[in-house]
Amino acid sequence: MLLQQTSPIIKIVGSNCSFFNNSPRSTPKYLSFLMDKEKPLPVLSSSLLLKHPVFHCQASHESLETSLRNEEIPVHGLSKTIVGVLGGGQLGRMLCQAASQMAIKVMVLDPLVNCPASSLAYHHMVGSFDDSATVQEFAKRCGVLTIEIEHVDAATLEKLEQQGVDCQPKASTIRIIQDKYLQKVHFSQHGIPLPEFMQIGDLEGAKRAGELFGYPLMIKSKRLAYDGRGNEVAKSEEDISSAVTALGGFDRGLYVEKWAPFVKELAVIVARGRDNTILCYPVVETIHKENICHIVKAPADVPWKIRKLATDVSYKAVSSLEGAGVFAVELFLTSDGQILLNEVAPRPHNSGHHTIESCYTSQFEQHLRAVVGLPLGDPSMKTPEAIMYNLLGEDEGEPGFHLAHQLIGRALNVQGATVHWYDKPEMRRQRKMGHITIVGPSMGIVEARLNSMFKEGGSDSQSAVTPRVGILMGSDSDLPVMKDAARILNMFGVPYEVRIVSAHRTPEMMFSYASSARDQGVQIIIAGAGGAAHLPGMVASLTPLPVIGVPVRGSSLDGMDSLLSIVQMPRGVPVATVAINNATNAGLLAVRMLGVGDSDLLARMSQYQEDTRDEVLKKAEKLQCDGWESYLNP
Repeated sequence: MLLQQTSPIIKIVGSNCSFFNNSPRSTPKYLSFLMDKEKPLPVLSSSLLLKHPVFHCQASHESLETSLRNEEIPVHGLSKTIVGVLGGGQLGRMLCQAASQMAIKVMVLDPLVNCPASSLAYHHMVGSFDDSATVQEFAKRCGVLTIEIEHVDAATLEKLEQQGVDCQPKASTIRIIQDKYLQKVHFSQHGIPLPEFMQIGDLEGAKRAGELFGYPLMIKSKRLAYDGRGNEVAKSEEDISSAVTALGGFDRGLYVEKWAPFVKELAVIVARGRDNTILCYPVVETIHKENICHIVKAPADVPWKIRKLATDVSYKAVSSLEGAGVFAVELFLTSDGQILLNEVAPRPHNSGHHTIESCYTSQFEQHLRAVVGLPLGDPSMKTPEAIMYNLLGEDEGEPGFHLAHQLIGRALNVQGATVHWYDKPEMRRQRKMGHITIVGPSMGIVEARLNSMFKEGGSDSQSAVTPRVGILMGSDSDLPVMKDAARILNMFGVPYEVRIVSAHRTPEMMFSYASSARDQGVQIIIAGAGGAAHLPGMVASLTPLPVIGVPVRGSSLDGMDSLLSIVQMPRGVPVATVAINNATNAGLLAVRMLGVGDSDLLARMSQYQEDTRDEVLKKAEKLQCDGWESYLNP
């Protein structure tokens, strides 16, 4: 029942209460119940009352807050622990979304009445998360206290821990992380590879650092630095003074880092359970625009040994800290293959937003699992490739909202795209307003889908079909044989492409196709060749994809030369081989290989086998009934 104009039905305990607006149109339906005069219903969230300008009450807020006690409200989720989050921004919002799937109750403390998490939280306490008294009052209502922003009062968390409050991660970790110089010292003491760094306290010290490290020189604030804030680059000694001034002066607390000549910025989300179990998500590449995360590619397109090194460094870094939760480890990959730690965030992170769609357990669910003591979930990817694109404010106010909504409208037409809008009330340039994640079978396809999102005329990516199999042949004379592979793929509904690519006449084209096939979404290559039959082996040497070779019968040697050439590949260059001219089996083998991860194809293959069996049984019955002479002469 909605609140009616003629009969307001909410009565607030306390004095000086008056309605601003009690029309049905403006009153949210969750306010349409009768509140008992002496005991307000405990299901009413003060954040909801405060978010909507339905009434004003100077004295009722405290009474309403007092009525919300943990013991009054039964909890039946996967954990009975009520999670308190310091901060109610977009990270808090997505924590609440993940919590709702497990019926875990999340309370947030944030000074903004209409912060992004307020409409989704079990309860929103309006107040500052760096005010000691407010945090202590908030902690009384929670079973475990965690953060979505590290710029909180570490001393208050330490005091709460001494009083027995469960803080995850630990206050000691927050204290280390929120001072970036102290963070560098800590990781250096634990043998984590870092860019060289030193503390500076005056202009002479900064100049000495420049002489020691060279230029460009990275000058950073120790505290309150994130999203590009708190970092300045001095390209020469003359730039130092202006860089220091831009950072607020030496009194703010500064340090310098030797410039890291990185070729890529990488990141690893690391989850740590209460039992000290540690799991690492796949390594991703982060691309920044004006020092703010712009795009995240998952997984990172780097060699496996670089992925392992990045994972090992991240694991070691998080192992040196205390407490449970999700940590984001940001890294530099240098041109000589080194991995250097940039910084660590003790919370869910922008580089892990893709995990909501791309991984079996999102970073937000994982953080909740960790802090309440549930088993950690599987961090592996459930989709081959993903891109996360940050929706940053392109203009101020309404023009900015208009531009963002135009882009969102186009994104909704992109295959594999999911839009996340943070519902922030104010638009500013370069402010993180939301993000879009696109998943797909290859990075090339995902990038093409992302690019189509920026076309004003809309996107045709929904209708685009990506070939899963590439059928190659060295000459059109092989086509009468290779067409049988295409026929089989047509029968099973597998998209494919047919190309003439000669290992001898067009080696550049062969190299280009084989080395880029995976990025284009191709999963299996069928290569037919006669004579010397170099094509299958050469392609197999250039791609990690499985290659099926089809020996094509030539004018001499009856195809034996092709067969022997294909099966005699050197160790380390495997090529699957079928009978001479048997492209049909090559097509069937490709379908079976794809069927390992495609239940529909697997079911179709089982049906194909049943159909061929039934066909043989019918022939056997006909032969038995009619006799061989009638069978041969119908």
